[in-house]
Amino acid sequence: MVRAIAIAILATGIVGLPAMAAEEYWVARDAVSKQCEIVPKKPDGTLVIDLGKKKYASEGEARKAMEALPDCKKK
Repeated sequence: MVRAIAIAILATGIVGLPAMAAEEYWVARDAVSKQCEIVPKKPDGTLVIDLGKKKYASEGEARKAMEALPDCKKK
């Protein structure tokens, strides 16, 4: 019984690992409001435009890149 539970927990962890490691962020600009934002999925190019043309592994990296982009500078 304990062995079956341990195997089930291990299998669940292995299956969930790629989903946790797959976090990606993009710097994008809303086509209507022209506001920059960080989005968790690749922009579609119509309503949300990809500015950095690059994906980032963490939200912090994306935020630094967003602050450096000329299109996202506060006026």
